[in-house]
Amino acid sequence: MRRGLILSLLLGYLLSAQVSGGYDYVQQMPAGAIDWTRCVVKATGIGAPNPDVPLAAQRAGALRAAKLDALRNILETIKGVYIDAETTVENAMTVSDVIKTKINGIVSNFTVTDIRYMSDGSIEVDVEVPLTGEMINTLLPQQVGMNSPLVQPQAGGIFTGLIIDARGFKVQPAMAPKIVTPDGVEVYGTGFVSREYAVEMGIAGYAKNIEQARNDDRVKPNPLIIKAIGVTGPNKTDIIISPNDAMRLHQYSENLKFLEQCRVMIIVD
Repeated sequence: MRRGLILSLLLGYLLSAQVSGGYDYVQQMPAGAIDWTRCVVKATGIGAPNPDVPLAAQRAGALRAAKLDALRNILETIKGVYIDAETTVENAMTVSDVIKTKINGIVSNFTVTDIRYMSDGSIEVDVEVPLTGEMINTLLPQQVGMNSPLVQPQAGGIFTGLIIDARGFKVQPAMAPKIVTPDGVEVYGTGFVSREYAVEMGIAGYAKNIEQARNDDRVKPNPLIIKAIGVTGPNKTDIIISPNDAMRLHQYSENLKFLEQCRVMIIVD
């Protein structure tokens, strides 16, 4: 009986975690949400039936209206995403018609993740768009991975990824964050990544706590953990680490390899 009770509690916990999105780091926005752990933008659209059309056509019309509402909401949410310390997606779309056209095309191909038929005849549609793939490829600088290490790296290294504990500084997530020294020298960011890996998985993942970060496939099984000492930039996305930690990070060639492969997790408040 005790075993049955434990199993029931465990099942309830797992189902609750699944419904609530598990342990993903989700940033709520006015029109939707950004799941920075999964690197997706999510939104919901609502459509009401038109009483002036035949009953048989009302459901299809409500579904179309819900998808249009979802499209507006997810586009509005994506516009608010920070690209880096100074730029949002909306800024990038404003200064470049090419980027604007590409982003609009990517967003219009959203994935429907759930449809709910309500008792009053209205329909709710959940949709999502990845920040990886074509989205980040469109928004990254043309050239990446061009920076040199701070020191001449030695052969070897035992770590498989990097975790930056940035709690306490109100760091804001971004598509292309940087890790810098107190005098602004880039230690990690677009200057140290492979475009292939950045497009596939994003430049960094975000987590809410150390255990979540440790267990993420991006950095396990043996990540190097560094404590941030501050945050910088107008958007508060770039993280400052000590000069000693910066040197330690660039000390070994294997460390530079996992940086190139974007095996970086950032813990935020």
